[in-house]
Amino acid sequence: MHDLVIRAGRIVDGTGRPAFTGDVAIDDGQISAVGGKAGPGRREIDADGHLVTPGWVDVHTHYDGQATWDPVLAPSSWHGATTILFGNCGVGFAPCRPADRAALIDLMEGVEDIPDIVLAEGLQWDWESFPEFLDALDRLPRTIDVAAQLPHHPLRVYAMGERAIRRERATADDIALMRRLAEEALRAGAFGFTTSRTESHRTTRGERVPGRYAAAEELLAIGGALGATGSGAFGMLSDFEDEDAEFAWMTKLAKETGRPLWFLLTDRSSDPARWQRLMAGVHKARAAGAMVTAQVAGRPVGVILGLTTSLTPFAARPGFAALTGLPAAERLARLRDPATRAAILAEPVSEELLAVQPPLQRPIASRWDSMFLLGDPPDYEPTADRSIAAMAAAAGVPAEVFAYDYLTAGDGGRMLFYPITNYVHGDHDVIRTMLTDPATVLGLSDGGAHCGLICDASLPSFMLTHWVRDRTRGPRLPLEQVVKRQTSETADFFGFTDRGRLAPGLKADVNVIDFDRLRLYHPELAYDLPAGGKRLVQRADGYAATIVSGVPIFEHGVETGARPGRLVRAGRA
Repeated sequence: MHDLVIRAGRIVDGTGRPAFTGDVAIDDGQISAVGGKAGPGRREIDADGHLVTPGWVDVHTHYDGQATWDPVLAPSSWHGATTILFGNCGVGFAPCRPADRAALIDLMEGVEDIPDIVLAEGLQWDWESFPEFLDALDRLPRTIDVAAQLPHHPLRVYAMGERAIRRERATADDIALMRRLAEEALRAGAFGFTTSRTESHRTTRGERVPGRYAAAEELLAIGGALGATGSGAFGMLSDFEDEDAEFAWMTKLAKETGRPLWFLLTDRSSDPARWQRLMAGVHKARAAGAMVTAQVAGRPVGVILGLTTSLTPFAARPGFAALTGLPAAERLARLRDPATRAAILAEPVSEELLAVQPPLQRPIASRWDSMFLLGDPPDYEPTADRSIAAMAAAAGVPAEVFAYDYLTAGDGGRMLFYPITNYVHGDHDVIRTMLTDPATVLGLSDGGAHCGLICDASLPSFMLTHWVRDRTRGPRLPLEQVVKRQTSETADFFGFTDRGRLAPGLKADVNVIDFDRLRLYHPELAYDLPAGGKRLVQRADGYAATIVSGVPIFEHGVETGARPGRLVRAGRA
């Protein structure tokens, strides 16, 4: 008698081999049989007509704060993620001395758009060192598994204090301390180290992040901790101002340590050939014996624009900005008032308002050709005729009038999609090329981050709906390849050795999916963070069951209340 049997499903086991029909049996939290006809189970799930896959291993999230107070970690858990990894982009909350807490909160808000009031209210700070942070994570009951990487910016501030915030060059003693603390974190169970070397990452005051200009010797020394411990991956986001120099130290680090190194890669409109040059650099490094990999997204990285999101097309108009503090219903009523509408639409964009708003607000205030109706279900590969500029021209009205009337119609929850990267040519063909390159790994869901701007935690579901089933503007991808990309490939790359496949002896993390019914809903704003903080969430239909360690945590989209999740420490699967 098995603990649980998933009966007669179409098994996509995460290895990339063709799907097959059969049963999956689970005992003591592990998979005991895959395929064929299993014996009876104390509990059985009828998966006839459904997909049975491993749980998704999502390796690029920012739940560093939320994971310390929230056991469920939605919306990632709503979309079949059973393991999530945070500590990305060099930001996080450990190690941290009490005097530096406010600085790290400000940094997280500036880089990842997680409001400071939410973090100040939610973080308990029952840690200082990184091992103590892991212990704090270990104490909280969980729905899904979590894991952490050591972020560079807190590490640098811990080692250097104000000198790190001023981005001074690290001394030999500073570097030695960071190296020692990195080894300590890795031996305690960190899955690697991450940093950020980009102008796009700033504090709320516009200051560059502490590790922005860290010298190669600092990064090589910290990276050496990965080689010394034989664990972890080195990850980063970089502007690659000097591509040859950047690849030189990256290749050196990966070769000398024998550890994988990854960096985020997207297609940028400012330099459309950049992604090809960087992928050529990846292949050159690999040919030299360095395990360098590009982490890529499965859809455009773009912001969601609505009436109450963090950015909106009308935020730089004084009449609109003056209504920001009103309750949502009253604000919507005022915006619909004909006199208010006419006044706002007649106003020019205010340079004074733009000066105190994020840099992205400037193009958002005027680039109507780059904004699209998001729709329900959301369309992340819109055609040019779905842009605000095109639809306004077809309707014979100015673009700002069309956008204003669209956003203020209905219940006020309509949204626009503004792609920032990965949409240079107006389709997903470049993304597909990246996804099919063996020197890339899937990531960048950013779950837990960009609360009022982005909702890409739905990426695992999107990979199935869009790339396998629904895409019409170009070739799709095989089901088995897409499942492999977000299960065994992500698990193997980061060292989650006990999951990512449906095979006897491995951890019983499983999704049962009604593929024909799988769909994404329009994002919505929820006010469920500490201190009433808001965030964009996105729901899905089609997950018949999500199982962690043999225990169903969601059934038909409803949380069961079970808490089989835990902190995963590297090397202790």
